[in-house]
Amino acid sequence: MRLLLIAAIAALALPSLAETPAVTPSTTPTTASGDDPYLWLEDVHGERAMQWVEKENARSLAVLKGDPRYETFHQEALKIVNATDRIPAPELIGTTVYNFWQDPTNVRGLWRRASPASYATAAPAWETVLDLDKLSADEKANWVWHGANCPPPTYRRCLIGLSDGGEDADTQREFDLTTKSFVDGGFNLPRSKQTADWLDDDTLIVARDWGPGTMTASSYPFVVKTLKRGQSLDQATEVFRGKSDDVGVSPTVLHDGDGHRVVLIVRNVDFFHQETYQLTSKGAVRLYSPAKVDLHGLLDGRLIFTTLQDWRGHAAGELLSYRPEELLSESPADSSGGHLIFAPNPRQSIEQAAITAHRVVAAIYDNVRGRLVSFTPDGESWTHIPIPTEPNSSVGVSAASDVNDQIYYGVEGFLAPSHLWQADVATSAQADIKDLPARFDASGDAVDQYEATSTDGTKIPYFVVHPKGMKLDGSNPTILYAYGGFQVSMLPSYSGAIGKLWLERGGVFVLANIRGGGEFGPAWHEAGLKTKRQAIYDDFAAVGKDLIARGITSPRRLGIQGGSNGGLLMGVEFNQHPELWHAVDIQVPLLDMLRFEHIGAGASWVGEYGSVGVPEERAFLETISPYQNLKAGGAYPEPFFVTATSDDRVTPVHARKMAAKMEAMGLPFLFFENTNGGHAASANQQERAERVALEFTYLARKLMD
Repeated sequence: MRLLLIAAIAALALPSLAETPAVTPSTTPTTASGDDPYLWLEDVHGERAMQWVEKENARSLAVLKGDPRYETFHQEALKIVNATDRIPAPELIGTTVYNFWQDPTNVRGLWRRASPASYATAAPAWETVLDLDKLSADEKANWVWHGANCPPPTYRRCLIGLSDGGEDADTQREFDLTTKSFVDGGFNLPRSKQTADWLDDDTLIVARDWGPGTMTASSYPFVVKTLKRGQSLDQATEVFRGKSDDVGVSPTVLHDGDGHRVVLIVRNVDFFHQETYQLTSKGAVRLYSPAKVDLHGLLDGRLIFTTLQDWRGHAAGELLSYRPEELLSESPADSSGGHLIFAPNPRQSIEQAAITAHRVVAAIYDNVRGRLVSFTPDGESWTHIPIPTEPNSSVGVSAASDVNDQIYYGVEGFLAPSHLWQADVATSAQADIKDLPARFDASGDAVDQYEATSTDGTKIPYFVVHPKGMKLDGSNPTILYAYGGFQVSMLPSYSGAIGKLWLERGGVFVLANIRGGGEFGPAWHEAGLKTKRQAIYDDFAAVGKDLIARGITSPRRLGIQGGSNGGLLMGVEFNQHPELWHAVDIQVPLLDMLRFEHIGAGASWVGEYGSVGVPEERAFLETISPYQNLKAGGAYPEPFFVTATSDDRVTPVHARKMAAKMEAMGLPFLFFENTNGGHAASANQQERAERVALEFTYLARKLMD
């Protein structure tokens, strides 16, 4: 089970972004690269730093909002994000459908519910459970929804997570679904980066900041305690302690439809490697599951997981089933069998595995094209039944019931609006219950998939969304997007903003499936780890060069876009191949790779990037770190940095320092730092619309003029 990953920047404008855990600003005055004149910008809320931010915001916003296209883009983006005919995403709590909803009236959002029958209608009879706008006004806070944990069998009491302004740290408060109110005198965990779950109606298991010496260098908790109703935090009982140099430790309580319960504690030794413990009456007992693993849940008392490494005769990427007692020894005796659920081939990946009361439903991708398969245990083997879906689409389970075998799943494509299906995987009955209206005219567009050849001969697939009959003369304004890290796959998705603000204006959108992602399983990711990372950057450049060679675009018309780890990708490409791009949209990035371990949760990403404390890894990081490799007098395109003050994951520090260094060198750039929004750089729909309009204005100025 991996820790919190870098969230999507915004579903509005981008295919899903992705990963890197949370962050608190560093005050460490040292630098790994000698004197750094911009360390003062690491004081995130400092007066001098904020004055600089205000100055740069004012300068850049005057340019972008002064462009005649901005207001049109803004209104179009607002119409998309505020549309009331969006598909309300389902969450199943027991047999009831819950949904969190934001619109112009409910800016912070409503948590609401309906019966499945009502939800399936065109106009569900929603019952408001919690109004975040009213709560924020009453409590004078800027609450951002972090979700609810409402366990079986009663599904009555919940822990609701609320973040002030969108940071990863939150408060967690007990809520009663029957009375639709917070419980007087109930559990109330104050602000912290924390994980909490229910052991029973009156006991929580919690990892959080318990005081000095309980948080890792990565800013995550490593001490787990149980907390009984009525106890203060200092009365909680410690049940597990990791180490301060771990990434973090988190508890989780798994339930299945047959009433089995397994309490696990996951010690993340680094971002990708973990030790798993089961909490029993005798304390925490080690389970020898794979060190690299994605744990999906519990079925029939069996742990369902994907191994991300070769393990016990299983190949990396296989979907497996093991009972906890089969994992008590590092050298297991003969076991019951029935372990292998599905083994992907080299061009397949398991993107998701959802668990109902009696089945596992997996989203399996073949060459980045998805399908759904239902798996059922049958003695010492598993039977499987395909769930019919549209070919050449992206598919994923939106919600799965642990009471029965009902699921909701979504199907979409670059040009095909999302469809939400309801299915009973026990009977194969299914129905298309909700369809997203088209947000743009796609009748004149088409999608192709090509391959570029990287420097080492590896074939890199990429999708091109383009006007039909596109001239191959290099004149097409093109956005190339990628992520390339943390085994996060870039899948085809329907974006109203890309369609309306870009494709309808004759633009081309390209999604590259470069190494570092998970499109072809763990090996595709590991091919770009640490000192092998240049392969990722070569893959991206190869796609850019292939687009130019095919005549789809030219350096004058080619822009690139990426966020978080993808923001690092943008910074590297900005330095290594400035001649290929005319626009570089750098969203919530990492850029100072010689200090990233000292900025927020950077220490937790050593498993991906390497460490400056390891000579070989430092030597490589020195070759690619965008901040250190920026050169005065370089012929760079004018980039646009987008970040957020309240991002406590990557922080705005990297973007600030890179921009300030460019300013001192007399190099052109644009910069926008939202003071809310966390790592998504926007906390509500209105802020998302503003950010998207700014980015597309920048891209249009650079590529369409």
